[in-house]
Parts: sequence; C-alpha cells; structure tokens
Amino acid sequence: MTLVLGFAPFILFAVLSRLSTDLALWAAFAAAFVVTIRDFVESPSLRLLDVGNLALFGVLALARFLAPGLPLVTVRALAELFLFLLLAASLLRKQPFSLQYAHVTAEERTAPLFMRVNIVISGIWAAAFAAMAAMDLLLVFIATLPLWPAIAVSVAAFAIAITFTLRYPAYAAAHRH
Repeated sequence: MTLVLGFAPFILFAVLSRLSTDLALWAAFAAAFVVTIRDFVESPSLRLLDVGNLALFGVLALARFLAPGLPLVTVRALAELFLFLLLAASLLRKQPFSLQYAHVTAEERTAPLFMRVNIVISGIWAAAFAAMAAMDLLLVFIATLPLWPAIAVSVAAFAIAITFTLRYPAYAAAHRH
C-alpha cells in the first residue's frame, strides 16, 4: 500500500486538474514535498518516485506560471511521459522503483521471487503511464479528438495498476515454482 501512496501527488493532480490546472500542480507539488520529507524523516534516504514527483510537479508548476497558456492536456502528457521514463529507467538499471517501498528482511530481498515480483509490478506501472501518456499525446497533436478516451484510459490504467500491485505479490507467492 505504501507504493500506491507514492503516486498520491499524481492522483491529486489528476483529480484537481479538472478544477484548475495551476491549483492541481501546486497541490501535487505540496503533496510530493510532504511525502518526500515524511519518508526522509522515517528513513534518511530518498525514493526515486518521491524525488521524481517533487521535481516533476515543481518544474511543471513553475512552467505553467511562466507560460500560463500551457494547456492542461500538454501538462498531463508531460507529467505522464516523465513518470513513464522515470519508472522505465529504474527497470533498465535493474533496480525497479518498487524495491524502495518493500518492507522485508535482507534475506527476503535476495530471493529471486522478490525481485521478479518487483520487476513485474514496476513494469505494470510503467505500462500504465505509457498508456496514459500515449492517449494524452494523441490529444496534444490531434486537437479534434474527444477527451473521454484519455480519461477512460487514465482511470482504467490506474485501476489496473493499483489492483495488480495489491494482489500480485500474494498470487506470485502462491504460484511459485
């Protein structure tokens, strides 16, 4: 569940963006700041997703302040693309971002099943953000497309990623070979 909370700034941004893009960005930045500081106080290390959210929403909030005409769909596409690249980079480095949220013993961390579960979960989240970014990029470049498919993809991608994150570890443990 801690992993899902790592996405709280993005979820806050997605929900509030329908009210105000600027409010959504600054609220997401504030949430990212709180999450990062809270986690750092508990354990003096910084998580990739926390720092990524802090940088992402800080830069986007400032960009939107400096260029107030930047459309919401462009801001969403940039946020989703950045998060996809961040999560994909963690997989390419063979250090899935989800490892930083695991509360297990050192012995459990070295188990092949543990690493495989984290690679799969991180891959699902990267795929979710890739799908969301692809839909929003289509809207950026083809302005005549309706908004509802992008909203549907975002809701479905998030629901699938959250459900998978919460259920897959138990499933993998029960079906290990």
